Amino acid sequence: MGSFAKEGLTFDDVSLITAYADFLPEETEIKTKFSTNIELNIPFVSAAMDTVTESQMAIAMARLGGIGVIHKNLSVQLQAEEVRKVKNYLNGLIKKPVVFSQEDTVEHLIQEREEKKYGFSGFPIVNDEGIVLGIISGWDLKFVTNPKQKLKAIMSRKLITAPEDTPIAKAFDIMLKNKVGKLPLTTSKGTLVGLYSLTDVKSVIENINPLFTRDKEHRLRVAAAAGPYDYERIQTLIEAGCDAIVIDTAHGHSKGVIETVMQSKKNHPEIDIVAGNIGTEEGAAALLKAGADAVKVGIGPGSICTTRVVAGVGIPQISAIYTASKGVKNAIPIIGDGGIKQSGDVSKAIAAGAYTVMMGSALAGTTESPGEKISHKGKTYVIYRGMGSLEAMKSSQGSRERYGVKDADIDKLVPQGVEGMVLYRGKVEDVINQYSGGLKYSLGYCGTRTLSELRARAKFIKVTSAGLREAHPHDIEITKDAPNYSVEGY
Repeated sequence: MGSFAKEGLTFDDVSLITAYADFLPEETEIKTKFSTNIELNIPFVSAAMDTVTESQMAIAMARLGGIGVIHKNLSVQLQAEEVRKVKNYLNGLIKKPVVFSQEDTVEHLIQEREEKKYGFSGFPIVNDEGIVLGIISGWDLKFVTNPKQKLKAIMSRKLITAPEDTPIAKAFDIMLKNKVGKLPLTTSKGTLVGLYSLTDVKSVIENINPLFTRDKEHRLRVAAAAGPYDYERIQTLIEAGCDAIVIDTAHGHSKGVIETVMQSKKNHPEIDIVAGNIGTEEGAAALLKAGADAVKVGIGPGSICTTRVVAGVGIPQISAIYTASKGVKNAIPIIGDGGIKQSGDVSKAIAAGAYTVMMGSALAGTTESPGEKISHKGKTYVIYRGMGSLEAMKSSQGSRERYGVKDADIDKLVPQGVEGMVLYRGKVEDVINQYSGGLKYSLGYCGTRTLSELRARAKFIKVTSAGLREAHPHDIEITKDAPNYSVEGY
C-alpha cells in the first residue's frame, strides 16, 4: 500500500507574511545565480521549449539580466547555430567571426546575413588558408549597384590588424586611433583568429549595459538543453560557445540523467551542467552528488503539462521547491520550473528555496518567442505547446526523448502535454519589468533587501479558498486590464 507524504502546497495555497522594513522597494536587489558559475541580475530564465526559446528570446533575456535555454527540438547543428547567434550578438571578442570569400557575391553575403539574422554588418574576407585579404562594412554595401558583383571588387584592402593576444583595452585604443569599426586579430602569418567590433568593445569598456548577462569575454551568456547520453550534442553546443548545458528530462531522478551529469562534468569540468526535472529532496541530493551545478524542480506544474493527470505523479510546486532545497542545502542553485502565473508567484518560489524561476507561458506570448502569431476574434495570440504535447512529440525526437519514449511508434505516443494559444503580450522586456517590479515590492513587504535574505527569513501562511478569493479583485467588473494581472485560471 502506498504511503502518504506531507501535505502538498502550490502558489495559490500560500501567502508571504509581511515584516518590518527600513527601506523602499526600489532599494532592493534581485541579483542571483543560475548555476554555480553563472550570475544573473534578475531571477528569470526562459524555458527550453520550442514555442518559447530560440536565439531571439535568449538574446532578449540576457540583455535584461536573465538567461535563456535553447530548446532541443532542433537538429544538433541548428541548435548550435542558435547558440552562436546569441554569442555573436554582442561580445568583446568574436573568436570565430563570420567570414566570406573574395569570390562570393554581394548578393550571397546579403542573403546569408538576412537568413541567419546576423545583428552586425562587417565581415572579414579571407582566402582558402584563412588569411585576411580585406573587410566588408555596411558602408561598403550601401554603394553597391550590382548585387552580382564579387566581394573582392568592393572590399577594403587597407587593413588595420592586431596580434591574436591583443587585450580588449589595447584593441579599443587601436580602433580609436585608426578610426576603424572592426579590428581583425591575426597570427604572424596573417591567419584570422578573432575580431573586435568597436560598438561592442565600447560598450564593454564604458560599461554601457551593466545589467547584461555576459561571460568573461563580454559575450552574452546562453544555455541549451540536451538529453541523457547525448554527448555529441553536448560537445557541439560547447564548441559553439554555450555557457551551460541543461540535461532536460521529465524525470531527472533517474540513472540516465545522473550518469550523463557525471560524465559531462568529467568531459567538460569548465562548463556548468544543470539537471532536472525533480520534485523531491532525494532527487535533488542525487543530482548534487552527481556533480550538477543547479537542479531544476517541477513535475507537472506548467500550464500546458498534463503529467500529473496522465501519470498521477508530481508534487505541488511550492512543496517541491521547498523539499528539493533541503536536498541541496544551498550548495547549488534551485531553479523553479513552471507554474508561474502572477509576479507574486516568483517571490513565493524564491522564499521556498528557488534561486531563479523558469518561465514558459508567461513569455510564450511575447514578440521574441518563436511561436506562431495568429489572429483570433479580433485579438492576437501566440501558439504555445508543451514539450510533451502530441504535436511536439510527433515533430521531434527531442520531445520524445525528454519523456523517455525516444524510439516509440509515432502512432502509439501517450502525450503529457497540450497545445493551445496565449494572448500576445508585446515585448519580453515589458513582461519581465512587471515581474521584476512585483518581486521588488515583495522584498519590501517582507523586510528583505535581497533574494538570499528572502530565502532565509521569509514566512508563509496557508491560505483557504476564501482567502484566495479575497486576494483577487472582487465585487467589481474589471473595465480596464492591468499589464501585470490576469483573471484567467481563477
